[in-house]
Amino acid sequence: MKGQRGILLVLVGVVSFLSGGWLLQRGAARSGGVFGQARVFDEVLAHIAEYAVDSVDQRELYNMAIDGLLDQLNDPYANFLRDEDFAELTERTTGQYGGLGMQIDVRDGWITVIAPIAGTPAEEAGIDSGDRIVEVEGKSTYGWRNEKAVEELRGEPGSKVRISIARPGVPDPIAFTLTRATIHVTSVRTATLLEPGIGYVSLQYATINQTVTDELVNAISALEADGAKALVFDLRNNPGGLLEQGVGLADVFLDRGDVIVATKGRAPGGTDTYKASRGQRWPDLRIVVLVNGGTASAAEIISGAMQDHDRALLIGTPTFGKGLVQTVFRLGRRQALQLTTGHWYTPSGRTIQRPVRRVNGRLRIVGAVEEEFEDAPGDSAAVDSSDVFYTDAGRPVVGGGGIRPDITVRLDTLSDGEQRLSRALAAKIQAYRDVLTSYALEVKGEGTITDPNFRVTNRMRSEVVNRLRERGIDVSDEVIAGGREFLERQIGLEVTRFVFGREVEAQRRIGDDKQVQQALEA
Repeated sequence: MKGQRGILLVLVGVVSFLSGGWLLQRGAARSGGVFGQARVFDEVLAHIAEYAVDSVDQRELYNMAIDGLLDQLNDPYANFLRDEDFAELTERTTGQYGGLGMQIDVRDGWITVIAPIAGTPAEEAGIDSGDRIVEVEGKSTYGWRNEKAVEELRGEPGSKVRISIARPGVPDPIAFTLTRATIHVTSVRTATLLEPGIGYVSLQYATINQTVTDELVNAISALEADGAKALVFDLRNNPGGLLEQGVGLADVFLDRGDVIVATKGRAPGGTDTYKASRGQRWPDLRIVVLVNGGTASAAEIISGAMQDHDRALLIGTPTFGKGLVQTVFRLGRRQALQLTTGHWYTPSGRTIQRPVRRVNGRLRIVGAVEEEFEDAPGDSAAVDSSDVFYTDAGRPVVGGGGIRPDITVRLDTLSDGEQRLSRALAAKIQAYRDVLTSYALEVKGEGTITDPNFRVTNRMRSEVVNRLRERGIDVSDEVIAGGREFLERQIGLEVTRFVFGREVEAQRRIGDDKQVQQALEA
């Protein structure tokens, strides 16, 4: 095996010469030895395929060589996308797939509907939060993993699928025959009024895809019609997405001609400056942007541009620090090469990219995710930030390691008692989630909770604790008492989700969110 690894190093060193005739010709002109190296590569490949003690598929040798080459580029985002990877990338960037339109997860061994997506076959058929999909095409789903359920439920738009649903409060399963459609996954997860005059729009955990700008414009316009004069724009844990869509989204908040982002790269077209072209839609709307260590890539372009032009106040913790441009090169129908082709800079000239280092043989972004909680160490970006830049209004901002908010607000840490309970539950997390969901579904079936502002009672907490112990989660009364508030919050959110829906759950969660509360004060 050591011999194979040595030979693969040779493969890694020369495989790039097979990536296209133009590259061979250009290299040959410089050194005169490229054709020879390509011949050596072919000979090494042939010898391994013919004589290696362990049989290796020749196609797999090429894949190994490609992966090794990309690993040596010191580019943490370089990736060779094969069939499933390419399909996943396409889904993320377009926000579309063929299926029924529902968020699912495994609970108590069954595929459970967390929420149907508005305007999809699932919602139109009346499928509801908490429904359990017990059969697909006559096959029991008990014990299925999420991936298996997704594979069975998705398919070509227009095709049909038969499912059976077990619903809380209904004694017998309900049969459905649904026609799959093109499902659009929205980027705007929540849009609501937090209080009179203050709107809230969340893009948390959502990819900035091809439709995000239109979605955001529609959401803010609706909030404005409801009386919003200020906006809390939540970009926490947004992983970014398409550069062009990040630019388009920032465009709606900035004046015509304002620089949004500049890119620098050595490839043709890699150096460019993107400016706002439409003029901002809501010049009188006061805006607070929430960011944290999960705010990355295109989400950093948006927040950095709004900060540099003094269009918004940023609150939270330092962002991820991904200031690199990726280009996807199609290689056939279902393969692609994802490669970093440039750096991007905020309007004031800041680079947001944190240093990349190799740790234990693997590439790591230094200090990429800032600690979110109140007892966290100081700003991890500061050690990599020395140059000072200035916003349009003359405020100093620092680059070189993520975007640091104007007001740093870390979330509250759990108390010692809450941490002990959290650790005890984490040891059997699936059983804990099953207990919470099954209890919430029973409450929904009983119809006893009608006020979304309900309080979790001692009886509710005791019932959940008893069920936890029945499932083998033996937590002492002392630990339960120390983590009571934590457990009650969890119960309250789970019951709210299944009884009232995801939007009401989001509102309840916001009420306990320290960063959102600071935004309201600001």
